[in-house]
Amino acid sequence: MDCKDMALFAANVLDNKKARDIVAIHIGSKAAFADYMVLASGGSERQVGTLCDELEEQFEKEGVFVKSIEGKKTSGWILMDYGDIIVNLLTVEMREKYNIEKVWGDCEFLNLED
Repeated sequence: MDCKDMALFAANVLDNKKARDIVAIHIGSKAAFADYMVLASGGSERQVGTLCDELEEQFEKEGVFVKSIEGKKTSGWILMDYGDIIVNLLTVEMREKYNIEKVWGDCEFLNLED
């Protein structure tokens, strides 16, 4: 599974768990730490924690293991580092507050409709 496939896989898993406002951004040309970033919102801290657990479980089934997880299930923001992709899971309120998409607004946003 290449980086783009991993980002799309993450987006699909999150969509299946009813995450909101999922975006996948190709940040490789602007960042040295990863090639893709996936953002998704949960309606509550509990849902954000559930999204994290589900994503970790589904990636493990594919033989892909998270390098680190930052944030607590009660913090409103969890960052999952898969090396070439970074997944940010946030409550709606935290996502509005930090507006991460604006920082990466000049990068390519993947089409997740397909």
